[in-house]
Amino acid sequence: MSLDADEVAQIAHLARLAVDEADSEAHARNLSDILAFVERLSAVDTTGVDPLAHPLEMTQRLRADEVTEPNDRERFQNIAPATADGHYLVPRVIE
Repeated sequence: MSLDADEVAQIAHLARLAVDEADSEAHARNLSDILAFVERLSAVDTTGVDPLAHPLEMTQRLRADEVTEPNDRERFQNIAPATADGHYLVPRVIE
């Protein structure tokens, strides 16, 4: 798919981006190259390939789940404008 300067201007308008007209041709070429690459990727047969969350099959190093802060719930709720049953009460914003 090939884009021209007018299409870049329309895309920039929709995205609320300021694009200098002098750079429109370069942006059109770059965006066209990106779209062509995506089309090439879409042509790859991926049947039987499970999606990955990360390209490397590794386990995430996690820190120990230890409490490091004191429980200040009572102190914070004492200074809150409105609480009930351990919850903060806020005004309704959606009717």
